[in-house]
Amino acid sequence: MTEELYQSDEHQESSEQVSGKDSASPNTSVSIFMHAGFWVRFWAYLVDLIVVGSLSRLVLSPLFALFGMNVYEAGVFSPVQWADTVVYFLYFVLMTKYFNQTLGKMVFGIKVVSSKEGALSWGQVLFRELVVRYIYKAFFFLNLLYLWVAFHSEKKGIHDLVGDTEVILQREGIIKTI
Repeated sequence: MTEELYQSDEHQESSEQVSGKDSASPNTSVSIFMHAGFWVRFWAYLVDLIVVGSLSRLVLSPLFALFGMNVYEAGVFSPVQWADTVVYFLYFVLMTKYFNQTLGKMVFGIKVVSSKEGALSWGQVLFRELVVRYIYKAFFFLNLLYLWVAFHSEKKGIHDLVGDTEVILQREGIIKTI
């Protein structure tokens, strides 16, 4: 498994400290990242589905019942289904943009980062979490494309490649400088 060394926003150390040229600090805090594979991402997604389903049932169901709407109305175009869909996409878009991870990803210690330097842009997040996720949901068989993560050398899915993002496992550590 390939490991990459990044410096996280919380530990902005200079290159001199990481390389050991700064004699004032014997220890340097850095973050070591490995690409997250298929299974850890799969389990994180299942946790996210439980979270989104719970949010919908705890918030939307009572709200619709309060207004006398049938919560159990079947159909793709029912108001409840539309509201569930909005909650689903808002959850993934907002959590990814503001925290770089959803609750499921937090549980498993993984997060989404830009393949470029810097924070995730709105364009990256919207494309990754809204456009591609919508296409995958609209055409159910396309969900099989998530399996691409298992076979890609950097553990990137199609949505990562097109959105210019990576999903990484984060491990904090200390490097002693000599």
